[in-house]
Amino acid sequence: MKKHLGILLTLGILLLAAHPAWSQCAMCTAVADEAAQNGSSAADGVNKGVLFLFVSPYLIVGTIGFLWWRARRRAQQELVAEAV
Repeated sequence: MKKHLGILLTLGILLLAAHPAWSQCAMCTAVADEAAQNGSSAADGVNKGVLFLFVSPYLIVGTIGFLWWRARRRAQQELVAEAV
């Protein structure tokens, strides 16, 4: 339990300490800069799209990992209940 708490605490601190990541390829950056100079808000959309594409795989893997962990924990609890 302490190990899981330590991992969760570390991840929480890293998430809170992270600065916004506005990453783009060179072409996207050029298009977004040009659009921003012309008064368009397309650069915001590009930044949000990049962040969405960056975060989505981590959310999927995290959800699968959580579901696997919960199923494994339940199976262990059932084994302990049968032994008693």
